[in-house]
Amino acid sequence: MIDKQWPSAADAVADIPDGASLAVGGFGLSGNPIALIEALLAQGTTGLSVVSNNCGVDDWGLGILLNARRIRKMTSSYVGENKEFERQFLEGDLELELTPQGTLAEKLRAGGSGIAAFYTQTGVGTQVAEGGLPRRYAPDGTIAVASPAKDVRAFEVRGERREFVLEEAITTDFSLVHAALGDRHGNLIFNKAARNFNPLAAMAGRVCIAQVERLVEPGELDPDRVHLPGVFVHRIVEVGSDIEKRIERRTVRPSAGSGTGEV
Repeated sequence: MIDKQWPSAADAVADIPDGASLAVGGFGLSGNPIALIEALLAQGTTGLSVVSNNCGVDDWGLGILLNARRIRKMTSSYVGENKEFERQFLEGDLELELTPQGTLAEKLRAGGSGIAAFYTQTGVGTQVAEGGLPRRYAPDGTIAVASPAKDVRAFEVRGERREFVLEEAITTDFSLVHAALGDRHGNLIFNKAARNFNPLAAMAGRVCIAQVERLVEPGELDPDRVHLPGVFVHRIVEVGSDIEKRIERRTVRPSAGSGTGEV
């Protein structure tokens, strides 16, 4: 399909079923595909397994799905800024696969590139490799599900023998991402730090749904500026440049005579 534009976020996510796996872009609250997340919330999809760097905050980003108990499992590298996340995990309502941040990025990239697995030094000598990290707690606080041990092998690198742990790639049923610019063929340009995990999440989804602030005609984007080619994108929705964007905490330098640097 050459023209990948869809009329609305609701239409674009309508076929995401209960129990689907999702790769979702964003870092903190930067680059969150909030229109797609809100559309998914509105249609009532539940039992989701989500791969994303974090889970938003209590009332924004993926946190709104978590608050509605629509997520059964998170694969993340950072789980702060969200009290509900903490509560659900510690009480055994949420499964968590905690993954080092760089490893998570590479697992998504590998999945999108057709690479089944890779070896990395990150996590060698820790529970990441040896297993035993809590993934789900029982109601009594004991560990109901723990992470398994992973294959560790030694390789010679630059004349030195080192150990590496095997990490499997990640692919998901769908991916949800946010970009600043896109064309109807699905080519995307991201804005500065909002790029973060978005291209990697897009690559990992078998069906990638992108929300863009501005949609242009094919040929209007400079090919040298395209961060993600349209081959990875299957549906694109224009949400407008005035879409709400939040940050976790805002701090500024105090003005003259001010006693605090926080607003």
